[in-house]
Amino acid sequence: VQLVESGGGSVQAGGSLRLSCAASGFTYNTYSMGWFRQAPGKKREGVASINSDGSRSYADSVKGRFTVSQDKDKNTLYLQMNSLKPEDTAMYYCAANSFRWLTLNPSYFGYWGQGTQVTVTS
Repeated sequence: VQLVESGGGSVQAGGSLRLSCAASGFTYNTYSMGWFRQAPGKKREGVASINSDGSRSYADSVKGRFTVSQDKDKNTLYLQMNSLKPEDTAMYYCAANSFRWLTLNPSYFGYWGQGTQVTVTS
């Protein structure tokens, strides 16, 4: 299983970024996918998740600003992040959940990418 994130960078507050996660080595349709983030000194937290049927879940802190989507033909997961805030600064990780549960609990995700850094400046 391989998950490779891209699209991170530095942006001013109020700006937008789109993260991508290219998945390989497993049957994409049989997993649930998620985005997580971890800031220095803080626990890893769930940001958004999506099931193969398209159902989604978001952390309260990003609702209305972030959108998770996927292209099953390309085995790629996306996270569109708008109205970014300095508190969104973190390393963002893509993960796969073989239980197919729509959850933001990182304990249920067995496969992880290496992460992509997002920095939001004020």
